[in-house]
Amino acid sequence: MKAFDIAIVGAGIFGLSVAKAACDHGLSVVLIEKNTVASGASHGLLGALMPHIPSQWNDKKQFQFEALKTLSDGIAQLEDATGLSTGYRRVGRLMPLYTQDKLDHALHRQEESKTRWATAETGFSFSVLDASPHAGWPAAAAAPLGFIWDTLAARANPRLVSAALKAYLQPRITLMEHTEFKSFDEATGKLTLSSAEPVSAGHLVLSAGYEGFDLIEDLTGQHIGSGVKGQSLSLKLDLPHDLPVIYDDGIYVIAHENGSVAVGSTSEREWQDTKTEEDTLQGMLNKAIAFCPVLKDAPIIDRWAGIRPKCRKRDPLVGQMPTHEKIWIATGGFKISYGIAHRIADALMQQLGVTSAKDIHIPQTFRPESHFKW
Repeated sequence: MKAFDIAIVGAGIFGLSVAKAACDHGLSVVLIEKNTVASGASHGLLGALMPHIPSQWNDKKQFQFEALKTLSDGIAQLEDATGLSTGYRRVGRLMPLYTQDKLDHALHRQEESKTRWATAETGFSFSVLDASPHAGWPAAAAAPLGFIWDTLAARANPRLVSAALKAYLQPRITLMEHTEFKSFDEATGKLTLSSAEPVSAGHLVLSAGYEGFDLIEDLTGQHIGSGVKGQSLSLKLDLPHDLPVIYDDGIYVIAHENGSVAVGSTSEREWQDTKTEEDTLQGMLNKAIAFCPVLKDAPIIDRWAGIRPKCRKRDPLVGQMPTHEKIWIATGGFKISYGIAHRIADALMQQLGVTSAKDIHIPQTFRPESHFKW
């Protein structure tokens, strides 16, 4: 029976990132995925890497700020190591202003951001502009009172990010796709799998997306999260690669460097399946065209629907499973997974004692004691 330092269940963006952090720290890793790498929620089209609005600051917002600030270095290292593009670029974000209330709030946040985002040190700013720095993106008529301009935001192509992580990991770890996790015996370290010989591991990490909540409930008797369906689409439209992400009325518009524009996404608590729904997608596209007319008549080249993991307490979960010494959890990124996964992974390595560094402050609302009762 082959032995590993750590076994990870789920090869979405959290599982991939935990696997990378673990092998980069010298651990032997087995990554177990019942389907294929990034085939669930991590297979989306958007790739919006968005910071929280810099007001009513808290530990969660600080964690995400630090994650987005450091992501560019990690992406550069990944691209250098694999020779693959992730479609990453810090392009900023534009949000149209069309009511006086929105403008007043934005002006207040503009001042607060100078402290929260340490603008003088980092260069990242949250400001109000009279006009878009990119003429026609979005249409001026969509923003009669100007725009919020956030220079911290970025975008990446989710499928390229996960492909690069897979390419990085394959020669360094044991990857088991089409393999379902069945059980873990903490006393012996033995993992029982569906289509492979058993293996053993010193620690188990559950990062299995929304389906992982069932595994967690089986082990703890507690229901701590569920799935939220999301949908998005991709248009064939080759636009300049430095265009900012646009966000308005719950809709993102993201110009990717591969000649596509992603539009999305919905968040639906009630769902019966993971199929795309044409009426929902068309309604979303109509909203996007209203503030970004350049999208009109661009052909749809891809559609996506998937179930994203959302903890009941809303915030992600990273840490040790209650009453289990060798089982850990990293899950629940919901809308922000691609922006924080690398820092969640580093935080988990810190908790496991793999690194002596204690430089990552984990928000109280991310910790197991905020999600479980015991």
